[in-house]
Amino acid sequence: MQVAPEVIFKDVERTAWVEDFVAERLGHLEKFSSDITRCHVTLAREQGSHKKGNRYSVMVEVRMPRQHDLAVRKQKQIRDMQAQLPAVINEAFGAIEKQLKKTMALRRHEGKAHDGEPRGLVEKLFADEGYGFIRTLDGAQQVYFHRNSVLHDGFERLAVGTEVRFAPQEGEKGPQASSVQVVAKPAE
Repeated sequence: MQVAPEVIFKDVERTAWVEDFVAERLGHLEKFSSDITRCHVTLAREQGSHKKGNRYSVMVEVRMPRQHDLAVRKQKQIRDMQAQLPAVINEAFGAIEKQLKKTMALRRHEGKAHDGEPRGLVEKLFADEGYGFIRTLDGAQQVYFHRNSVLHDGFERLAVGTEVRFAPQEGEKGPQASSVQVVAKPAE
């Protein structure tokens, strides 16, 4: 990772075993991608209950080049923090690892292609003007698209970072997409 991971404790006691466990899981993330530039882990106790125990949540946020953010939040009622908190941490890291695998596969073009159409991420979006630009997953090309080319009235659902599949064609001013279909919304 280019920046040291940040671990934040909110109403959770900062203990050596928790820090060591999180550090071990952070070390595994680089096996999935050496492109990670930033990682934040937040462990929080959200509410307390004598009968049900405390609700703990673990959020893992990862940033990769080209402004690709991934985030996962898992939560669970816990009575015995030392016995049960590792399970919540494992769930959160397992989910972020799954997202990293998928992202890296797509970047290597190993993801399932639909009729050979290329994929990309919405790089720029000018919602008021009704157009935007897609950056291909290999980063080699920027492709213009108009709101009318987005299938299923999906223009309103687009945001920067949305993964799309598109049909390229040569336009008057360069490459443009004749149809755009949402594949995956950006991680929130």
